[in-house]
Amino acid sequence: MIDKRDSKPRVLIVTPEVTYLPPGMGNGSDYLSAKAGGLADVSAALIHALYEKGADVHVTIPDYRTLFNFHLPNMFKRRSDSVRNKLPGDRLHLAADQIFFYQDSVYSGGDLALKKSLAFQREVLNNVIPHVWPDLIHCNDWMTGLIPAAARRMGIPCLFTVHNIHTYKCPLSVVEDRGIDCKDFWRELFFEWMPDCYESAVAENQVDFLSTGIFSAHFVNTVSPTFLYEVIQGKNGGVPGRIRKELAFKADANCATGILNAPDPSYHPESDKCLPHRYNAESHASARKLNKIELQRRLGLIEDREAPVFFWPSRLDNHQKGCQLLADIMYTVISRYRDLNLEIIFVADGPFKRHFKDIVDFHGFHDRVSISDFDPSLERTAYGASDFVLMPSLYEPCGLPQMIGMRYGVLPVAHDTGGLHDTIRPLSVDRNPDQGNGFLFEVFDSGGLLWAMDEAVRFFKAQENVRNKIITRVMEDSAARFNHSVTAAHYMSLYERMLQRPLEIDSSYGFSDN
Repeated sequence: MIDKRDSKPRVLIVTPEVTYLPPGMGNGSDYLSAKAGGLADVSAALIHALYEKGADVHVTIPDYRTLFNFHLPNMFKRRSDSVRNKLPGDRLHLAADQIFFYQDSVYSGGDLALKKSLAFQREVLNNVIPHVWPDLIHCNDWMTGLIPAAARRMGIPCLFTVHNIHTYKCPLSVVEDRGIDCKDFWRELFFEWMPDCYESAVAENQVDFLSTGIFSAHFVNTVSPTFLYEVIQGKNGGVPGRIRKELAFKADANCATGILNAPDPSYHPESDKCLPHRYNAESHASARKLNKIELQRRLGLIEDREAPVFFWPSRLDNHQKGCQLLADIMYTVISRYRDLNLEIIFVADGPFKRHFKDIVDFHGFHDRVSISDFDPSLERTAYGASDFVLMPSLYEPCGLPQMIGMRYGVLPVAHDTGGLHDTIRPLSVDRNPDQGNGFLFEVFDSGGLLWAMDEAVRFFKAQENVRNKIITRVMEDSAARFNHSVTAAHYMSLYERMLQRPLEIDSSYGFSDN
């Protein structure tokens, strides 16, 4: 066990993915990167902020050897397993199991996802927590959902962050077969039906991982305030009733909140190496036009620097992302603004891609609509060349593309829901040119999206100097509001509330988001 004579509270962050770690956390820690989404970014930001400010922060992630070894120097590859799993500095704790070693991605589907989750949680419960013995544990999403139940029985305060409303279920017997002894904390688990004794719990009764995390954690947060409210109020039909009720119970007990995620700091138009022409809030006008021409040429679109360009950056998933709304009005929008050479660019994968391709083929829109597979470099180039980001999501726990877009001077066109509501304010050149930053539609249908796109084009037709002044304001405001420093500060404040004492960090340390 680590010596705890240090008076600083010890925080253990349990996450299945992370973008980067401070080099000082252990030899090679700056090479350990495993990312699938926004969870990796917010985990990295929080860890970095805590570490740089001198907090006693520890991290545990799965030992994704294939992912890590892609970046590790040969010296580090040759180290023994015992060294790999206990790095110098004793702050980074790799959860070792063969199921992680040869994976080429963070997440999997079906039974493999469940097995990876159970292996991770087994190592955290059996090896990491007894070694670290933290004052507070911060868990993330369903893959860590059983840990808050054990932490409650150990008397360790636990924060559980809900990034996505997605869960897995399995019988308690399966959990125990994977090496997790639940006899001491089975009463803190969330079952499909309430067992009257341990023996009845072990049989065919299903344990819900996400519901367990919410139910047993001392405090819960979602990744935007409005999404928490929407779930509790039943405004999102895709959220299971049990999860809604558990979040409502936590909110009634004043033990739930919403904290916005923030984009990876590498998304910055002044330093983004993927942009042919880089720019800042003052120099965006000419650079973005040059980027637009180069992107149009690359994608085979009409080359017109004065054409309004709409960019779709999200997965083409019709269940959540609102693909059908755009499909319903694509012909109308292209035809209505044919004289402006309006263009739509997709850089995304997903099951709805085929449907959009069929529309383009049928109407011969190949010089006005581009549909590309997801590519990180092309995505960044599109942010630096487009005018509007399309996000007509049915629901959105947080959303990052709208915040990234505003950093690049690209205004969002979005459904008024979840994190989109928390980050976008309606913009009108006539009514509030000094306040808004995007275009929101309230009714989730194709007519609502058409109205919002019309409003965006109306803004695009305004005098260029008026437009540019507004975009400059939006870029500056978004950089100040949507960054990891702000997000980390909210989490650190929540930690102190849960601990009922300060983290005793060194205020002389700074944290830069760039």
